[in-house]
Amino acid sequence: MAVLKYVYGIAVGIALSGAMQDGFAQSYPNRPVRMLHGFAAGANVDTIARVMAPELGKLLGQTVLVDPQPGAGGTIAAASVARAKPDGYTLLMGTGSHSVAGALYEQLPYDTEKSFSTISTVTFFAFAVTASAGSKYRNLNDLIAAARANPGHVNYGSSGSGSTNHLAGEVLAKMTNTQMVHVPYKGFAPALTALLAGEIDFVVGSASSVLGNVKAGKMRVLAMAAPRRWSGMPDVPTSFEQGLNGYDMSSWAGLMAPAELPRTIVDRLNSDTQKVLQIASIKATFEELGGEPRGSTPAEMSALISSELQRWTQVVNDAKIPKL
Repeated sequence: MAVLKYVYGIAVGIALSGAMQDGFAQSYPNRPVRMLHGFAAGANVDTIARVMAPELGKLLGQTVLVDPQPGAGGTIAAASVARAKPDGYTLLMGTGSHSVAGALYEQLPYDTEKSFSTISTVTFFAFAVTASAGSKYRNLNDLIAAARANPGHVNYGSSGSGSTNHLAGEVLAKMTNTQMVHVPYKGFAPALTALLAGEIDFVVGSASSVLGNVKAGKMRVLAMAAPRRWSGMPDVPTSFEQGLNGYDMSSWAGLMAPAELPRTIVDRLNSDTQKVLQIASIKATFEELGGEPRGSTPAEMSALISSELQRWTQVVNDAKIPKL
């Protein structure tokens, strides 16, 4: 009898807990929502978040506040979100660097996959292989030919060891069976300055980060590292068109939350995100940033993070990049 009462008590407790969760989720949201990201103000991700937030807020009926917490490749912001209550009031605008960090850091205060509830991807954006306007390289094949003819003499810059643009260079070297020298800088802006000064041969970074210099005639894009051309530079051929099939350095941005976010809240946020992505002004802004607005299901986003974690782990190991 005592055992039956114990079992009955557990069942009632579970039922009450579920009912409380349902009631809580149904009242969501009733206060402002924070959207964190791990990059500096003015960066691509900051712009994406600030464009998304007001429109998402209109649908939620609450203000969505953008909260940059830059540093350590986005891991500071990710850790803040992983520690937050799974109540839908703390979100993360994550990027492809989320999986890169999981591959690169020896220890993180969270699990790259298990510590988060995925909501939806927001946009995918391609990287561009870029040289200075005065470079002798006119296209990607010129660069590859030079690297093969002079092993160890072609170099490229990045925003730091282990950054996505560093790994993009490592992938290029491996796919073309060449030896290229990596030159790390403290941020992508200094790398671009070095490119303009002729200190390095090329960079691989987001298309929007080089667009201004390209329009000013100071830089030349050798290839879009993507399967399709970008509307912002329609005359620039892709790496695929130049014979380097598979060299796709597209990255992404998307919404995440702490693990165990109630499914009803996940579904609400996913549905509202899809609606925001259909707004013409949102689409136009993302395209200007070199992106393609594209939502997903939570499961599709989880699968993306998992596959990229495997991919970047392999790149880090193959290139013998020291773990941080």
